[in-house]
Amino acid sequence: MELGIDRQKAQQVLEENVKDPITRLHMLESEAIMKAVAKYLYENNKLTEAEKGGKTSSELAEEWGIIGLLHDIDWELTKNNVVEHGLKMPEILRNAGGTDFLIKTIESHIYPNDNEENYMGAPQFVGKKREGNLEHALASAETLTGLIIATALMMPDKKLASVKPESLVKKYKNKSFAAKCNRETIAECEKFGIELEEFLSVGLIALQEISDRIGL
Repeated sequence: MELGIDRQKAQQVLEENVKDPITRLHMLESEAIMKAVAKYLYENNKLTEAEKGGKTSSELAEEWGIIGLLHDIDWELTKNNVVEHGLKMPEILRNAGGTDFLIKTIESHIYPNDNEENYMGAPQFVGKKREGNLEHALASAETLTGLIIATALMMPDKKLASVKPESLVKKYKNKSFAAKCNRETIAECEKFGIELEEFLSVGLIALQEISDRIGL
């Protein structure tokens, strides 16, 4: 697994292509959860040796984090026509030195779920399916950020520190709350070896640890 882009370069690419502060925060949050998931899977022996790629837990976590940080790199170019989301990303990342592996992994988070009925993405992604722990993790992690942030904003002090795992579970089950956070996508965590409630907790802790950086 080679990305072709290190963390410093990823930050540069982010700053050049994403100006909206809310989108930047979402990408930072996605990085944090991806790093936490990588560490969890590595340290609980849920990754194959091929997935580890000879890397330490910290090294792998940084790579998964970079993927999370860059996953919406073309959003500002496509947000007014979401059917193009993911189509401008390859050129941006290739110009920055990104590998085909990085591009394919990021593209996968836009693929439809098993239920394609309400899919709004690019037609060329219809019929494609996410494969492997990393692709499922990216889709689940970036979707979970929205549920966690929405829950924090419901707290009296609007702080992540006030969110308890059991509160997050209740919000997850209430599908009218943060309805755009697709529960089916979040539940893909079980495809990469983390039970749902444990995944919600892992994600919550990850964002609580960067609360000062995201202002919550």
